[in-house]
Amino acid sequence: MNPVKVVRPVGIIDGTQVDQLHQQIDAAVDTGASIILMDLQDVSFMDSSGLGALVVALKKVRASGKRLCICSLNQQLQILFEVASMDLIFEIYKDQDEFQETLLAIAAS
Repeated sequence: MNPVKVVRPVGIIDGTQVDQLHQQIDAAVDTGASIILMDLQDVSFMDSSGLGALVVALKKVRASGKRLCICSLNQQLQILFEVASMDLIFEIYKDQDEFQETLLAIAAS
């Protein structure tokens, strides 16, 4: 079993997409992976309801004993996370490569 499940939402994450995002997270949790990596590279825009959905997802993932990490924030997402101080709550990586390097470094130590 792969310890990491990558979820890659596409387009805009707003109130109309929240249910779909929750379904993706639920499916990832059900795979048995210990870490869920939310790769936001293909997300062009997120509003506060999308950010709220990520907070709910984080709580759900943590309640199941797993980790939720995020990578590949564009400038708009980076600003949104910083303004809402969510960059202090989420584990955020520049991209999947940085995430994998960190994971390997932890495994090697």
